Amino acid sequence: MLPREEYVEQAYFFNTLLSRIGQNIPLQELLEQTRHELLASTKLPMAIDLMLAELKHKGLMGTAMQMLSHYFVPYQTFLIQEAELDTGKFDYRTALKILAAEAEYRTRENFDPQGLLFFQFEAISRNRLSYDRGLLAMSRDPAYSSAWSEWLLLVRRQLGLVELADLIYVRSEYYQQKQSRYGASDPEAPVLFGLPEGRIAHANRRKDPLFLFAAMQRHLGYPSVPRVDPVDPIPSLVPQLARRIERLESRIKLLEEEQRGGIDITKFYKSGKIPAAGDDLLDFG
Repeated sequence: MLPREEYVEQAYFFNTLLSRIGQNIPLQELLEQTRHELLASTKLPMAIDLMLAELKHKGLMGTAMQMLSHYFVPYQTFLIQEAELDTGKFDYRTALKILAAEAEYRTRENFDPQGLLFFQFEAISRNRLSYDRGLLAMSRDPAYSSAWSEWLLLVRRQLGLVELADLIYVRSEYYQQKQSRYGASDPEAPVLFGLPEGRIAHANRRKDPLFLFAAMQRHLGYPSVPRVDPVDPIPSLVPQLARRIERLESRIKLLEEEQRGGIDITKFYKSGKIPAAGDDLLDFG
């Protein structure tokens, strides 16, 4: 893993992009602006230089992050590449929110690979991203040991056939305690989860995985995945209402003129004169 100051700057970088991306400023300009605000003692400004070059050349950030695999973990690259897909509904705002929250979690003193795993997995599940590509990216994260990486690849193969809660439960201390009561020998595979994780996983079998993640957050203090803010309809609703009121006012005026003795349609003629036969009746100019 990188030094803590790198993740502090990454969190600031992603949060700054998120706060300014709605100002209709091109992404290239945002990167250039933010680059000068970062600590020069970190490697992030140099990484942004390559990202700027790729943006100008290909219009994508994900390819640059993939080239910088020694700096950005594969999961970070995966999120940006998913946001850059034309066919998906996963956008830059959501990706930046998740990236900022993940970088902030890596700076904590109580950082735990288990908490990171549940955070990353929930982000994939909640946003309906590709489990195949997402779990492969997670398995290559240096925050996980080789045993964790092997388990993530196992989950990648078996997810859909076996529930996530069961995959967690059978690799927990809670499961091994129950097996030892029946005279079972040492575990065949490394134990990756503790007693509380095993209990929560066992209690959430055959349920929506999001309930499992929420329970982990409530009881064990694991980080939650930021959610997309609902779109506020008020800014677009006010102009629509104004146009409708204008149309209603024009209709009311026509009705009032009709009640007073008829509608004077000559005002719609060109220059207010009755046109000759064959001329255009109305002035649309």
